[in-house]
Amino acid sequence: MAAVDKSAYEIFLVESNEKDPKARKTVDISQGVVGFTYFENIMSPTLTARAIVVNTGGGTPDEDGHMVGVYNGLPFRGGERVIIKIASNSPNNPTLDFSQDITGYFFVSSVSDVMVEAQREIFTINLISREALSNETVKVGKKFPTSQKISDSVKDILKNYLKSDKVNEIDETINPYGFIGNLKKPFSIITWLASKSVSESKDNSAGFLFFETKDGFNFKSIDNLISKEPIKPDYTYKPNVVNTSDPKKDFNILKYNIDRSQELLTKLERGAYSSERYYINPVSFKPEIRHFKSTDYMGKDGADNLGDEKIKLPYLSDDDDRHLGDLPTRIFVSMLDIGTIEKDAKDEGWNDPVKRNADPAKVQAQSMMRYNQLFSQVVEITVPLNTNLTAGAVIRCIFPRIDRAKRKDEDKNTSGLYMIKELAHYFDTQHSFTKLKLVRDTAGRKWLKIIY
Repeated sequence: MAAVDKSAYEIFLVESNEKDPKARKTVDISQGVVGFTYFENIMSPTLTARAIVVNTGGGTPDEDGHMVGVYNGLPFRGGERVIIKIASNSPNNPTLDFSQDITGYFFVSSVSDVMVEAQREIFTINLISREALSNETVKVGKKFPTSQKISDSVKDILKNYLKSDKVNEIDETINPYGFIGNLKKPFSIITWLASKSVSESKDNSAGFLFFETKDGFNFKSIDNLISKEPIKPDYTYKPNVVNTSDPKKDFNILKYNIDRSQELLTKLERGAYSSERYYINPVSFKPEIRHFKSTDYMGKDGADNLGDEKIKLPYLSDDDDRHLGDLPTRIFVSMLDIGTIEKDAKDEGWNDPVKRNADPAKVQAQSMMRYNQLFSQVVEITVPLNTNLTAGAVIRCIFPRIDRAKRKDEDKNTSGLYMIKELAHYFDTQHSFTKLKLVRDTAGRKWLKIIY
C-alpha cells in the first residue's frame, strides 16, 4: 500500500459525558465518518480535529428504547469523549492512535453544519484536546518566586493546574522569572512566558514557542527547533510525473505554493529588522533606551538559520552607507519587565542581569525579532500521508527551477530546509494526504543537490 491510499478507522467511538459509566452512551461512528482532519500548529497550545459524519441507518436507543439517529440520540452537548485510532496505510506510516486512555482522547467542542433529513443525517464534529477544556476551568493564582526558572514554572503549571502528563519536550531556560498568576488561564500564562524565555543551550537566545503535537506538549526555543536534524527522506517535486498509489512516490510533493511576497513594508512596520524601545524601570524610575538590530543576531556565520542567505536590506540612498536595518522603524514604550520583587529585595540588587531576568529589555526585543523573522519565507505543500511528521519539525524540500530549459535543476532560492508551522492530515473515503505550511527565517539552501 502507498501513503496516499485510504486509511481505515480501527476505532472511532463517541462516548457521552455522564459521570456514571453505566449511564454513558457509546456510539461507533467509524462507518459514517466520510472525512477526518487532524491539525497541529506551533502557534496553537492544543491539538484540534474535525470529523464529517454521514449517518444513513445507524443510531442509538432513546429513553423509550426507540432507535434514533446519532445526532439526536446522544445528544451532543459538548464535552463528549471521542476515541480514535487510525490504522497505518503504509509501511512508512505509524498508526495515529488516540485511544489508549482518557489523557489522549479528543473531546467535542462543538457540532456544526447539521442537516437532518428523513433518511440520513449529516453533521461535523469539532474536536479539541482534554487540556483545552481544563484550561477554561482553571485559574492560576499562585505567586512564582523570582529564583525559579521559567521552564520550571511551565512544568509546574502543566502538572499541577492542567493535571497533564502529556509533556514531550520542555527546553530549559537560563533566566529566572517571578510573577503572580493573577487568576489567568494556564495557556495564557505559558504563552506569555514563552516571549520572556531565554534558552539555556543556544547562546542565550530568546524566542520560545508553546504548542502540542501527537507526542505531547512542547515548550521549545525557536533556535533549538531549527537546529534539529531534518526528518528524512527529502521531499521532492518532480513536474510532469503522474502521482499514483506507488510506495516509491510516498515522498513526492504533489502540489505546492510558494509565497513570493516579501512584505517589506509590513516587516518594517513591525520593527522586524530594527526597533527602538523606551523602558521605564519601576525600581529606579529611570528610563532605559535600547536599539536592537536583527543583523546583530541573524545571518551571521555560524548562526542557526534554516537558509544560507544573509540578510540584505536596501540602503537608504546612494550617498548614505546606512540601510533599512540601521534605523528603528518601530518605537515601543513600556514598563521594564523585571518580574515580581520579593519583600526583602533591595533596589541595588536589580542591577544584576541575572536577577533582572537576563536583561529583559534585550529579551523582549530579541523575541519580537525572532518571531517576525521566522516567517520570512512561507511555502505550502501537499504530500502523501506522513504520520511521522509533527509541527515544529524540520524537513528538506527540493523544488525545480521554473525555466523550461533547466527544470531538472533545483531552485537554489526556494529549495532547502523548512520548519513545519502547520500540519493537517486529511482522510477521506478514498485517499489520505498531509498538507503542510512551511516557514523559514532566511532563503537559500544549505546543501547542493541536483535532481536527475
